[in-house]
Amino acid sequence: ADTACKNRPLDLVFIVDSSRSVRPEEFEKVKTFLSEMIDTLDVGERTTHVEVMNYASTDKVEFPLRTYFDKASLKEAVSRIEPLSAGTMTGLAIQTAMDEVFTEEMGTRPATFNIPKVVIVVTDGRPQDQVRDVAASARTAGIEIYAVGVDRADMQSLRIMASEPLDEHVFYVETYGVIEKLTSRFRETFCAVNVGALGTQGCQQVSMSNRGSHLCDCYQGFTLNPDKRTCVDMCAPGRHKCDQICVSNNGSFVCDCYEGYTLNPDKKTCSAMDICAPGRHDCAQVCLSNDGSYSCGCYEGYTLNPDKKICSAADVCAVGRHECQQVCVRDGRLYTCDCHQGYTLNPDRRTCS
Repeated sequence: ADTACKNRPLDLVFIVDSSRSVRPEEFEKVKTFLSEMIDTLDVGERTTHVEVMNYASTDKVEFPLRTYFDKASLKEAVSRIEPLSAGTMTGLAIQTAMDEVFTEEMGTRPATFNIPKVVIVVTDGRPQDQVRDVAASARTAGIEIYAVGVDRADMQSLRIMASEPLDEHVFYVETYGVIEKLTSRFRETFCAVNVGALGTQGCQQVSMSNRGSHLCDCYQGFTLNPDKRTCVDMCAPGRHKCDQICVSNNGSFVCDCYEGYTLNPDKKTCSAMDICAPGRHDCAQVCLSNDGSYSCGCYEGYTLNPDKKICSAADVCAVGRHECQQVCVRDGRLYTCDCHQGYTLNPDRRTCS
């Protein structure tokens, strides 16, 4: 059975320490922990997005938030992560998360979506740079930080970087061998968001205070049902009549088309556009339309280069490409025939006597 809770959507970034102190077999345990965490999440394009950052003296974004929207692909990407070794620049990693990771270009959803930005830092050492100020800046920017310490981790540093309340955001395990036991703790934490929302105020997604009372609202892309508590995705299967792409829009939806297609006047169905119209392709000579995409070709006497776009003049005198009986003389894209010494060209300009 799928153990994932239907938690509210998150933009979730794991920042994992792969410095020299983390032995290879221990780093494999971290990757197992990440995979088990992914299993507990409600992963999807319209739900939770996941990213992994790997850090030591430098940091590396293994894959951004906009990359994978299914658990199998995420776990496969996690399995390929290799440790970086060397130092423990935790502050640098958090700064990179602020500056480069939590951006719309990298897949973070706009602020109007009201989707929490969450970081889980996993480390077994003491940061070799300053984390106090950068962590404070991240929290001020709306990033919720969980700090997971393993074995030799410096507890004071974990408490400095984590969000309040600390007893809900700082975790410690004795070894990497037992880090997986934190999976259930995080599952309870993230699932509790939805449980709490449905508890006191009865709202499925967003509860808003209004002069002592509470009103329910929905995340962008959803609309409030007549019960004024639950929300519905207007682009859920069966709820729209779009031929190709449905885009939620302020309680309703609009239709769009895949690349190479254009929306018909009915605003629902799509038709293949002339993708070979001037300015819509990068073929040097001939554009060949093919069901919403295109390929390039060349005029007679030219051949397509390996880039599949540019053409080069073919060798018109190559064997099989001309009709000369004896000698082919190339002249640009054209050719003329000639004869060996002691022969003369016949009137047909091809054969020799």
